Parts: sequence; structure tokens; C-alpha cells
Amino acid sequence: MADIVHARDGLPSAGTARLKSAPKPAHAEGTSGAAPPRTDVGTLVLHWTTAIAFTVSLFTGIRIAADALYAPVSKWLSPILPQGQIWTWHFLAGLTLFFCAASYLIYMRRSALANRNALKKTRVMVMPVASKMRYGGLNVLLHWAAYLIIGIMTVTGIFLYLGHGGWLVQIHSYVAFIGLAYIFVHALAHYLYGGWWQVFRIFRPAKLVLTQAVKPKPLLIAVGAAIVVTAAVAATDWATRDTLIIAKVDGVPKLDGVLDEPLWNKARPVTIHTQQGENFAGGSGETTVEVRAVHNGDKVFFAVKWADPTRSLRRLPMIKKEDGWYLFDKRASRMDVVGFYEDKLAILFSDTADLGGSGVSNLGPSPLPADKPRPLNERGFHFTNDGSIKDLWQWKASRGGMLGRVDDQFMGPPYEPSKDDAAYMARYQGGYWNDPGRTIYSYNFKFFKKDYEGPVEVVKLPKDWKKTQDQLGKISFDPNTSDDENSRWNMFEDEVQPYSKEEDAKIPVGTVMPGVLISGKYEGDRGDLLGGARWKDGFWILEIERKLKTGSKYDKDFVPTKNLYMLVAAYDHVQTRHTRHARPVRIVTQE
Repeated sequence: MADIVHARDGLPSAGTARLKSAPKPAHAEGTSGAAPPRTDVGTLVLHWTTAIAFTVSLFTGIRIAADALYAPVSKWLSPILPQGQIWTWHFLAGLTLFFCAASYLIYMRRSALANRNALKKTRVMVMPVASKMRYGGLNVLLHWAAYLIIGIMTVTGIFLYLGHGGWLVQIHSYVAFIGLAYIFVHALAHYLYGGWWQVFRIFRPAKLVLTQAVKPKPLLIAVGAAIVVTAAVAATDWATRDTLIIAKVDGVPKLDGVLDEPLWNKARPVTIHTQQGENFAGGSGETTVEVRAVHNGDKVFFAVKWADPTRSLRRLPMIKKEDGWYLFDKRASRMDVVGFYEDKLAILFSDTADLGGSGVSNLGPSPLPADKPRPLNERGFHFTNDGSIKDLWQWKASRGGMLGRVDDQFMGPPYEPSKDDAAYMARYQGGYWNDPGRTIYSYNFKFFKKDYEGPVEVVKLPKDWKKTQDQLGKISFDPNTSDDENSRWNMFEDEVQPYSKEEDAKIPVGTVMPGVLISGKYEGDRGDLLGGARWKDGFWILEIERKLKTGSKYDKDFVPTKNLYMLVAAYDHVQTRHTRHARPVRIVTQE
């Protein structure tokens, strides 16, 4: 922050004697014949480093806030916000702010400038003095406000980084907007104190006035010490990250979501706090994910347990009305369903512990060049910027998840859009795609354009609509209710027939039909994963099986000679708004 009122401005300060070798200080504006004020080099360097880091942190943070479902102010600011690997820049800016804070504290002590922002100077604001002195006191008060803003954002940011959310997210967001307003108030207060020269003094460096209280090399030592402190913080973060040990065992677990086999007792679980996902924990967005893993020399087995208040299988079901079939959820055309959808779980494996969702999270309504389609949900794309491949396992409750399958997918560089992608007649997904092969699920309605809310074009009709209705169990039009334990919200190949107006006319208005079709079998790399899941008493338990080595370039091998890194995301009947996990878990496979 720019200095305000202190001895270096030519104002008297008791007990401060200037050395004979000290250069003549720049005088404060307002004195007859005085030169325009300047700022000492140390303060100037730290001020601009802090200002840049604060601005990057603020605008990347608002971009992250704009990704929320309800964020009118942030979304209004969206056109001027940055896009791309926002999370990475946000983390780095936060670490830089920590470095700046440490540097500033040390520099103030060593340069004997701590008195410049003494709180006692704010007393002039209520005294019968000239307005210039009052504005000087106001500037001191604003400096302390800046310390408070940065302090709150740093503390809440650390908790968010560690996976805690809820009300901390709101505080972090509100204080960020206060910080945005602070920038303008800070500049205005300087102008009121000394006009434009006071504002521009931060562009006019001057040597630090040497006094007997100034210690040697204040800026150099402050920066050096702050680098050491910041590096120690980063090293502590790295050293204290969770490690998932994949122990070797004998035998094979039954994939039923129960975890009653003795071999699971040899697996030490890792507990991961995730947050900012829609619907979880009564709206707080938090859920805790517990992961354990073992291998038997041929295959690796993962067991994942997470809290979810409801058992949700209703992935975009349809209801018949007088003029056709309608999807339950109107947000389907934006690929951003937050109501009638299935529960899911995603696990991402990477060779590196990159920041920002392993470097694949790219936020904004247009994070790719203009020759690529924009995301239909205007939230961004998952893709890598360095050409690397991340292995993605995704369990989808109604799309094979309750039938013993887990989808094997990947995240890589953006793929070339098809003609349908380019015409927005299909969903372009950046670098998020499927391993080569075939899956067993498809959708029972044809693609429709963004913001369309009319009747959909149905692909298949049930042969026996009454039987299909019965298999759905109790039908609720409240998305936050659980589906019956034995219900099934998909239709098998032998249960359906091609759509025809004649058959459709036999089905009464008000009939509900699943939006997912199941046919054939998994083939190729995409079928590498097996799984079994069970929901009970507010928790999902999922067991996954895969070979330690698959030979596919889209997969990551689990071998003792190489560590991997893992991120998890849980979905509570939402399409894309999963929980966030910022701190990768290290994976070590034992011999």
C-alpha cells in the first residue's frame, strides 16, 4: 500500500532523527513550493505486487463465483472476467498474497515505517482539524480495512482449499465483493487527501529515507524471508497431503456395496472433504468421501463411501401430456440439470498433482478459441492444455451403475468438433470424452437445441407401459425425494419398441417413462471397469474393479514404481454441478 502520512513525507515525527547521509525527502503536496510526493521503492514494489495479486485473486474468484447456479452480480460481471484455467491462477494469486503479506510485515519493521499506519492516527477523523488531516486518518483506517479483507479471504480460502464449504463460501464471496469496492474507495480517499499527485505518487519512486531506526537491506531481507516462509507453507501443504496406500491382499471382494470382506480391513481409508456441489447436505453443498483400495497382484479394487441424502435414479424421465412427451427438468436443454437426474461419482487419476482440478477445469462461457463451439451450459469445459491424458472413472446410477458397470472415460486436449457439434445439434464437451469402445446406455429422446422447452422426440416406447410404470416404484415430482430401493429408471432392449404414433396413442396422458435405454454390452477400453453400489441410510457405497494394467493409453496403470494422484467429485442428482476437491490425494501401490 502507498505510504500516507509519516516522517518520510516531510511531516514532523517525534523521536526520529535523519542521518547526515540521508537524501532530502519528497515533501507532501499542499505545502507552498513543495515537490510532488513520492513513494519509497520498497513500498512501491510491495504495493504493486500486492495490487496485481489481489486483482488476479479477486477477478478469478468472481469468475468462480459466477459459476454458481444463483449468482446474479457475478454473472452480470461475466463479460469482463477472465476465462480458462481460473482455479490455477486463483491458487497462485492467493499464495502470492500470502508472500506479499509476509514481506510487508517484515519490511515495515526493518524500514522503520510501521508508524505510518498506526491506528492512533485515525483519531484526527473526529477532531476539529483540517479536512486534509481527516482524509489522512481515513487512509490509515482503509489500510487496516485492507489487512482485514485480505486476512479474511486468506483464512476462508485455506478452509475452502482443504474441502470445507457451507457458510465459509458465502463469507469468502461477500468479502471478495467488499474488496472490489475497496479498490475504488482506496483510490478516492487518496485523491481527497492530496489530489492527483497523491494518487500518482505510487508511480514515482524515491529512495528510502535512512534513519537510525532503519535496519540494513530492509527490502532484500523482507523478500528473502517471505520467500522462505511461503516456500515452507507450500512444502507443508505438499508433505501433509493425504496418501492412499493400495495394499496387496489375497482374494477378490464381491462387488455389492457392502464391504463385509476381511480384505477391506487391510485398507487404510482416506477421508476427503468436498464442497460446493448442488443439493448435498440440505443445500450446504458438502459431502465427505471415504476411499480405500487394495490389489491382488492382478486387479485393483476401490471402495468409495459418501454421504448423499437421497437415492436418486431419475435421469431425465418423461411425462406424457396432451401435446406430447415432456422432460421433467426444463434445464435439460442447457445441459445443466439440477433436479431430476441420477446420482453419480467421478474419480480422476493423473500422473501429476496439478492445481485447478488437475489442470482440466477451464471456466467461462467461451474458454476455447472461436473455432470451437461454446459450452451449452455456459460454465466451461474440461480439457488439458498440455496434451496430457487424465483417466476418468464415472459411476452413473441409472446408466449402468446399478447393473454392475462403471464408465471408463478420459480428459485430454480439446477434440475437433463434428458438424453436429459445430451446429449445436450435439453437445460438444471440450476434452472430456469416452475411452474407445461401446457402452450399454443411450437416451430415449433425440437431441434438442438450447433453451428448448417443448415436447421431445421420443426414440422408444414401452411394450407394456403399465409394467414399466410399476418398475419405477413410487413416482414423486419432488426431485429431493429418494427413489424406492427396488425401482429401476431405465428400460431394457426387450422391454421397448420403436416409437410410432399408433402405439403412442395407446398410452394415457400422465404416464411417466424413463429417459435411459439399456441395450447390448460393453466393448473395448470403455468396458474395463466393473462395479457394484448400494445406497443405505443416507450413504452410497461403491466398489470398483479393474486390472492393474490395461495397456490403454487412456488409462493409468497402478504399479509400485510410480505414484498417481487422485481427485474425486460427487453428484447429488445433478448433471454437472458436482462437489469440488482441490487437494489431490497421492496414490502409492505396494508390492
